[in-house]
Amino acid sequence: MIFADGSRYDGYWSSGKINGKGRLIHEDGEMYEGDWVDSKANGQGAYLHKDGSVYEGEWKDDNQHGRGVEKWSDGSRYEGDYIQGKKQGKGWFRWYDGSEYRGEFLDNNINGRGLYKWADGRQYDGDWANNKMHGFGVFTFPNGKKYTGQYVNDKKEGKGTLEWYTQLKASPDRPDGRKYEGDWRNGKQHGKGVTTTAHGEIQEGTWENGKRVGGESKKSPRAPAGAKRPASRAGVKSRPASRGPSTTKRPTKPAK
Repeated sequence: MIFADGSRYDGYWSSGKINGKGRLIHEDGEMYEGDWVDSKANGQGAYLHKDGSVYEGEWKDDNQHGRGVEKWSDGSRYEGDYIQGKKQGKGWFRWYDGSEYRGEFLDNNINGRGLYKWADGRQYDGDWANNKMHGFGVFTFPNGKKYTGQYVNDKKEGKGTLEWYTQLKASPDRPDGRKYEGDWRNGKQHGKGVTTTAHGEIQEGTWENGKRVGGESKKSPRAPAGAKRPASRAGVKSRPASRGPSTTKRPTKPAK
């Protein structure tokens, strides 16, 4: 069947309407093949766009609706939920450069709770709003440095803690003692805060735009001068004799 606009349909009909399995090829070459109910895509089907992108999954009244998979010619891919033609619900999106996001979507955007992994090893696990880190989350850097706290529009804002991690190969994931706990604004320490050095020195004070402008330092408590370590650990072995068994429309890509 060839329509007035040049599109062509091959498949089943019922009661004067497209019903059942069929394929519709538009005049520009785009194509839908799958299930039809009353001349609308309903059920399972695949749509091929002229730019090479393709959607395979569930349809309702000519809209992507339910579970589906969308692929682009550059290698990007989305798998997840759709509502009325938009990515909405739970999903996984992988970009052409290897970055990926797994979590919640709303109106084709990253929105809700989710984990985003950048291709360079950084990752953020937390709240999102309109493709931006917004709310509470944990941002981890490839070198182990970690920020835990609040975000507003992709920037650290509110209360948060930044911890530095040792660079020793033997224990790369162990905090080295350095950290900042306190207020943030526009991505920088700003307000009241406390820093701790690797040697245990505590600095309490006020910060402005990432710089400490007032406050005092305190030494961490130490053992009394006369306290000594026991001379012997008699009967205590350094280790047990046995150690047991041997050992999405695509969402906008976040900027950071």
